[in-house]
Amino acid sequence: MSNYKYKRVLLKISGESLKGTQSHGYDAEAVQAIVSKIKKVLDHGMEVALVCGAGNIWRGVTGAAGGMDRVNADYMGMLGTVMNALCLRDFFARECVEAVVQCSVPMPPIAGGINRMEADKALSAGKVVIFAGGTGCPFFTTDTTAVLRALENDCEAVLKATKVDGIYSADPFKYPDAERYTELSFDEAISKQLKVMDSTAFSMCRDNDLPIIVFNFADAEGLDAILRGDNSAGTIVC
Repeated sequence: MSNYKYKRVLLKISGESLKGTQSHGYDAEAVQAIVSKIKKVLDHGMEVALVCGAGNIWRGVTGAAGGMDRVNADYMGMLGTVMNALCLRDFFARECVEAVVQCSVPMPPIAGGINRMEADKALSAGKVVIFAGGTGCPFFTTDTTAVLRALENDCEAVLKATKVDGIYSADPFKYPDAERYTELSFDEAISKQLKVMDSTAFSMCRDNDLPIIVFNFADAEGLDAILRGDNSAGTIVC
């Protein structure tokens, strides 16, 4: 039997995590490593929903900063998340894990639309459900998407996978003396303007009592430790 604290979670990963050492796109070893870590906890009975960003392909805010219409730029980012979802689904299939892609903008035969009942059935059956297409609306990040899908699908926590072991007062790569937090309230995270997630995502979690846990996904045992309730492996915002 698993000794995990949670049964169903929403894992938010960045698009950059899929590119590994490449400048953009996909690195097979990096994607395989992600899938292997998730499969390990699935084998212990976890139910995992997944949202992936599109930073390895496109960022809407970057396009807008370059003079593009923000709405069009964000739609391009949504399409990037669909590409990432298909990539992940393929790698899960190689590991004999069934992954279902649901998209905020249905695009058969590539991906069906968002369907809460079907997602619940799939998660309960041990399948991974990958939510693509963002919220379906511009001006919302994939962090907000992750929280929205977690709330819709009765997830017990949002796990935000990053390159560092939690939330810091500043970028620890630039400021080695930055303070690391082990626990924060949502109000503290918002008032301190911590950039690990956007304020909309924090606010939605606060209003619905949904904890966010930020952890280092590069750590081979990081995901497992967080699911066992080891808060020293990351930062919990609740």
